[in-house]
Amino acid sequence: MTSTTARPGRVAKLPPRERILDAAEELFQNEGIRQVSVQAIADRAETTKMAIYRHFTTKDALVAEWLRIVAAGYQDAFDRAETDHPGQPREQILALARFIADGLPAISHRGCPFINSLAELPDRSHPARQVIDQHKARQAGRLTGMCAEAGLPDPEQTAAEITFVLEGAQVSTQNGSIEHAGERLLKFVEGILDRHPLDAP
Repeated sequence: MTSTTARPGRVAKLPPRERILDAAEELFQNEGIRQVSVQAIADRAETTKMAIYRHFTTKDALVAEWLRIVAAGYQDAFDRAETDHPGQPREQILALARFIADGLPAISHRGCPFINSLAELPDRSHPARQVIDQHKARQAGRLTGMCAEAGLPDPEQTAAEITFVLEGAQVSTQNGSIEHAGERLLKFVEGILDRHPLDAP
């Protein structure tokens, strides 16, 4: 789910649940989770609070569902990398790096939704935190699997190094501390991969 510059016309065409999620995404990203009330989401979605609670039992449930959608977008990137580069683990990993690099301009304006949410939701029992934890574990597992398929001597360590680079680029872009973060991200990941041959025999 992505935001759009032509919201008024689009909102009228979306089913109620999708209108609510669309509005929540825009408001949570631009204003933060805690700052946004259920009434503000209802107003933005052109619906009522009662309608929101018919679809989502609590605001926390709505936040969690929004983050599930964000997480699904990242998992789709893994799927595309594997589909576009079958049997080529190096290219799969670089495709993931390009996916993150291409998304950095949006992060510079709005911030990473996971980083922003973690800052606002310190309680690890919060349903949205559980969504994030599950997503991060799944992502680490898939990246480690790619490194293993590539025949790297320590797949878990290499996956951790790549994750540091990918997430570090997002944080650096969000706080404006590094210029040309996307280009540097790709060079760092290539450097990690070039330490060992990546094509398994």
